[in-house]
Amino acid sequence: MPAGRTAAYLEPYAAAHRRRERGARALLWVGRHDQTVRFGAIASLCPLQGLHILDVGCGPADLLGYLLGRGIRPAHYTGLEAQRWLVQAARRRRYPDAEIVEGDFVRDPGLLDAGADVLIFSGSLNLLSSRQFFHTLERAWPVTRRCLAFNFLCSPDLAGEDYLRWHRPSSVLAWARRRTSVVRRASGYEDGDCTVVMGKRTARR
Repeated sequence: MPAGRTAAYLEPYAAAHRRRERGARALLWVGRHDQTVRFGAIASLCPLQGLHILDVGCGPADLLGYLLGRGIRPAHYTGLEAQRWLVQAARRRRYPDAEIVEGDFVRDPGLLDAGADVLIFSGSLNLLSSRQFFHTLERAWPVTRRCLAFNFLCSPDLAGEDYLRWHRPSSVLAWARRRTSVVRRASGYEDGDCTVVMGKRTARR
């Protein structure tokens, strides 16, 4: 990609920034509810207390704020974010035991290998093509120590914008079950969205 050009999957975020969007709208959500129901689904399926979390595509670290507000305190939080303005917003919050890393996980998937117990993608897969979506998950699964948690658009219902991509749950679950028998799913929190958590029976040391 030529220097200075924004990747296609990041351009809608850059456009929202140019429009001076704030809060959830800057992250392409209709409202904060869209974020919190997804955070809740992940937290209900995946143990997070006392673990090292890598929040991939973390934005301003809203997930960490959500967890701390509910008494869930990770041992360490690493946020990975490609947009510099969001990196700066996350760092300004000065959360304890938190590190914010600037980087693009699609272009540099090696950034996913951060020694984390849990890798989380919340909303950060919604603009990826099918190839990019599965390639990212393929790179994430081997390097998580305990769990891989992610949500995705699972029908056209929420994929009205031309930059959004959805994936059939049957295909995603089949991919997950070929890699582990520990697969949990939640889909009742919002029509058109699905959360999957994959667990490893033996944690990496």
